[in-house]
Amino acid sequence: MSEAADLSKLAALIGDPTRARMLTMLMGGTALTATELALHGNVSASTASSHLAKLAEAGILKVITQGRHRYFRLFDDEVASMLETLSGIAARDTSRPKSRIEPALAAARVCYDHLAGAAGVWMADQLRARGFLDGRDSFEVSSDGERFFREWSIDLDALSRARRPLCRTCLDWSERRFHLGGALGAAILQRIFALRWARRELESRAILFSPLGERSFRSLFESRQRRRS
Repeated sequence: MSEAADLSKLAALIGDPTRARMLTMLMGGTALTATELALHGNVSASTASSHLAKLAEAGILKVITQGRHRYFRLFDDEVASMLETLSGIAARDTSRPKSRIEPALAAARVCYDHLAGAAGVWMADQLRARGFLDGRDSFEVSSDGERFFREWSIDLDALSRARRPLCRTCLDWSERRFHLGGALGAAILQRIFALRWARRELESRAILFSPLGERSFRSLFESRQRRRS
């Protein structure tokens, strides 16, 4: 009974429309103030603070204090993965066809701190096709994958020492298939940004690739089988 009660409490917390709008904004991985989240939630500052306090108490949000300012962000990537999965289930609603999803978000977006959308799912598919990731419902880096990522300047040893899982499957809400999350997924996206292949769209979760960045991204991850065909 306790497990059912906990689930019911969690569902009520994230199911509130105002809190759902706030959580959707925080899926971009950026920490926001209560004032900013009040604007996104279309509520007063005092009402927003009440909602945010409940989410923080439940371990859904983390509060970061800097001087006189308090910022809110998702507690961790496990919470982000849960929200992305729930969004995928919600997207099954036939009254909201895939064609109505904002094209930029469907193409490539930030899911907390890793690449999602068509680009993220495509990348995960290519990594599996090349034998760099093993598994379908769960991911694990192969020995060939370790060499690939190290040659691309990703420190897998440092990532593996972190408390966060190295790889996590995350059900993509627009593609309805898995993309790569976890510490490795975050490191890949940071590398893409560092190389200036892509950038975040202002005040959006959308990721915009430059023409050169798109070609470089595809060339790096595309499987050899596809190149020969």
